[in-house]
Amino acid sequence: MDANQPIGVFDSGLGGISVLREITALLPGEDYIYYGDSANAPYGVRPTEEIRQLTTVVFEKLIAQGVKAIVIACNTASSAAGEFLRGKYPQMPIVAIEPAVKPAVLSKKGGTVLVLATAATLREHKFRHLLEIYKGQAEIIDFACPEIVEAVEHGDIRSAGLRKSLEERFALVKGKGVNRIVLGCTHYPFVRKMIQEIAGSDVMIFDGAPGTARQLVRQLTERNLLRGDSRKGSIVWQNSSVDPALLALSKRLFSLRE
Repeated sequence: MDANQPIGVFDSGLGGISVLREITALLPGEDYIYYGDSANAPYGVRPTEEIRQLTTVVFEKLIAQGVKAIVIACNTASSAAGEFLRGKYPQMPIVAIEPAVKPAVLSKKGGTVLVLATAATLREHKFRHLLEIYKGQAEIIDFACPEIVEAVEHGDIRSAGLRKSLEERFALVKGKGVNRIVLGCTHYPFVRKMIQEIAGSDVMIFDGAPGTARQLVRQLTERNLLRGDSRKGSIVWQNSSVDPALLALSKRLFSLRE
């Protein structure tokens, strides 16, 4: 690996752009290839073996372009294929996101932690293991919200329809004492403001993207792969879908600041 090579970041679609924003804030001088597998989105409804096959295809595409590290900016792919991919590509620095259950549980005593994620993330061993570790320290409720993924993939992140759908979902946990929410899918930070408004200003929201960005910095530092100059880096946008609107939407989501 060479420090001047780009960093690959990928997601099942556009959700991983929320992670890319955190990474570029810490490492603005690096070059990036963002790959969204929108043609096969959503991953959250697919079986584990299929997710592993899809992510292997994406890894091969990124490796062929000479990346020095790969960030799995997708909780579903991380849960279903993270360890599989590390075993398949042992020489490649791989950073995989995971739901921020630990900081949410440890942030305060009492109340309930609501983990929002895809059905695939919630069923995988990686997430169930997190629950096993922290279940004695807090009440944890896992909750699938598939409509958010579809909304983000279509750029529909502020609609009345989405708000109504989320209000109906959150009504199901009313009275459960929820005072912390974990955004366990990288699409969800794009509707963080709406979630906060529905949940209430006293509810704390946690996102795994900042920790993922810090872990990438650690891995690159340990391997002497950080760029040492002060140049401004670049982003190459790639997607498995041929929809021409996705490029503009990707850039809009990247620049979005709520």
